[in-house]
Amino acid sequence: MGKPERRRKGNGIMSTADHEIKNVVLVHGAFADGSGWRGVYDKLTAQGYRVTIVQNPLTSLADDVAATTRVLDLQDGPTILVGHSWGGTVITEAGVHPKVAGLVYVSALAPDAGETTAQQYEGFAPTPDFVINVGDDGYGFLNHGTFKAGFAADASDADAAFLRDTQVPVNMAAFATPVQNAAWRDKPSWAVIATEDKAFDQAMLQHMAKRIGAEITNVSASHALFMTQSGAVADVIVTAAKDAAGSAR
Repeated sequence: MGKPERRRKGNGIMSTADHEIKNVVLVHGAFADGSGWRGVYDKLTAQGYRVTIVQNPLTSLADDVAATTRVLDLQDGPTILVGHSWGGTVITEAGVHPKVAGLVYVSALAPDAGETTAQQYEGFAPTPDFVINVGDDGYGFLNHGTFKAGFAADASDADAAFLRDTQVPVNMAAFATPVQNAAWRDKPSWAVIATEDKAFDQAMLQHMAKRIGAEITNVSASHALFMTQSGAVADVIVTAAKDAAGSAR
């Protein structure tokens, strides 16, 4: 599939012709919370960006989109919306917000309108180190024994243990909910892909990023690259902010 056509103006995207993009909203994925974005937050705020971190409840796609939309409503101008992992599905839906000028997918899912998160896995190899234990209530945690290997192999033992022990369970039914909108069809996208990601098949990550026409940056990292490679992720966000502003002029 070729690079999708994007309509830069007249499609609900705020004009950035008169000012830089300085707003960034970060959306975490499943089994995590927003604290893992601290390194990215620190690097961006040091460069003058206004950064806000969404705390997804992980109770449903609708709830996570609503949480993201509330934060987008607070922004004072054009915004770069960033999602990690499941957060990619969230920003795909929430990214139609008129304040969103660009999308950054960080080893993230990128379904099309009408597709579910679960459908993105079809045709790709399973990842044996990424083990989800699902309770009787339908909520899942990552298995403690395989957590570091599957989620944060390049983190220190202490950092991996902290991520493991601060997990936020996700309602597994959310992965079967189709998105209604695909913001990447109308807004420029960037993708940061962890080449040592054990949560997703590498071919799956590359396929999703190419399908949405994203500018791809490959980084040697685990699925937890939002934390372990915060500098590389922040650099791509800065590029997205500058390029999205320039493309609207």
